Amino acid sequence: MKEEQVILVNEQDEQIGLMPKMEAHEKAVLHRAFSVFIFNDANELMLQQRALDKYHSPGLWTNTCCSHQRDGESNIEAGKRRLQEEMGFVTDLEESISFIYKAPFDNGLTEHEYDHVLLGKYNGKPIMNKDEVADWKWMSIDDVKVDIALNPENYTAWFKVIFEKFYEHINIGAK
Repeated sequence: MKEEQVILVNEQDEQIGLMPKMEAHEKAVLHRAFSVFIFNDANELMLQQRALDKYHSPGLWTNTCCSHQRDGESNIEAGKRRLQEEMGFVTDLEESISFIYKAPFDNGLTEHEYDHVLLGKYNGKPIMNKDEVADWKWMSIDDVKVDIALNPENYTAWFKVIFEKFYEHINIGAK
């Protein structure tokens, strides 16, 4: 199977090329990504625990799902595709905010992403892909914020950035 390509972008999110995913993470090259946040009617966020054999951030808690857009794929299309692949369901998504972050990992790889945050609503139970997801749970956004402050080592780098900088944009219950 051919290695997945990521979309290289500049700081204005304009596509400037493609690169194999691992190479982009080895070289810390800026590339496009997305993070999906799914809320239920009680304004609880669906969190996933990353599979224990992921190449970075294994076993850490994070947003509902995340990945990289494919060449020619919109942010929404990519979010729906990955939501189905990881969590076994699809729902309507809307674009929220986007930001650039850079996070080095202990294994020598670096995430340097132009991350698009996508929001959606869902009230069911996911059908987890065990290759991607170890566990899942609903948590109120305020409880997540408190737990990140108390136990930051339990969460992925991008998830902590989103909560630190963009809490008001993802707190859909406050809207």
